[in-house]
Amino acid sequence: MTLIDGKAVSAAVKERIRKEIEEKNLEIGLAVVIVGNDQASRVYVNNKKKACEICGIKSYEYALPEETTEYQLLKLIDDLNNDSRVNGILVQLPLPGHINEKEVIGYISPEKDVDAFNAVNVGKIMIGNYSFLPCTPAGVMELIHSTGTEISGKECVVIGRSNIVGKPMAMLLLHENATVTICHSKTANLKEVCARADILVSAVGRAGFVTADMVKAGAVVIDVGMNRNAEGKLCGDVDFENVKDKCSFITPVPGGVGPMTIAMLMENTLRAKKLQSL
Repeated sequence: MTLIDGKAVSAAVKERIRKEIEEKNLEIGLAVVIVGNDQASRVYVNNKKKACEICGIKSYEYALPEETTEYQLLKLIDDLNNDSRVNGILVQLPLPGHINEKEVIGYISPEKDVDAFNAVNVGKIMIGNYSFLPCTPAGVMELIHSTGTEISGKECVVIGRSNIVGKPMAMLLLHENATVTICHSKTANLKEVCARADILVSAVGRAGFVTADMVKAGAVVIDVGMNRNAEGKLCGDVDFENVKDKCSFITPVPGGVGPMTIAMLMENTLRAKKLQSL
């Protein structure tokens, strides 16, 4: 078993971006909007700001109080859509309950939607003619590629059907000619289906969900889960200790997919700048 080091792969991606920005002397701006005081959201936002600093991207933070109205948030997005200094807009989710997330995501200009959540960008991913890829699935693809694994012709299983990870993940694997199965809570014979996978991606959000009997010997296992176990320790969806000796490659949690999500956000922001400069 070989551990896939997300920190090392993400550092290489960020260094590549930094070099390109420096060589081309690009001025790039990312606006990050956070509403309320969610602690996890604050950690994510701070990590995104750090990554911007490393890459040479200017970050503009808009921290709004919990009681901000939907109208006020949409007004800010409208201003950012029209601000030439801002190449990418990211609204940190989740939003407070009184704000409609769908409405907000739909309001971000598709050209500045560096999370690739807007329906226009989601549709483009479906047909394979995309400008941006959602950051987590794009990061997963980067990790698989880093192992030298050939995706074409392989049987891939994605556990989880969310719009943010599961569905786009399946599309990206399909675009590289894999045979893809999406599993979810209603899947019959889940264990058997997963055990066929040459590449298994779990994004279900349940600690220790993927057990050794669900993993084919020699499979590549990508763990997107970010959970807390009974002891409060950060862990993934995969029962790491029992699965690690059965697979060829596996991502750890933390230090696997997590760092890649932010690296691909930087990639999307650079791409947004290039597309806007055409």
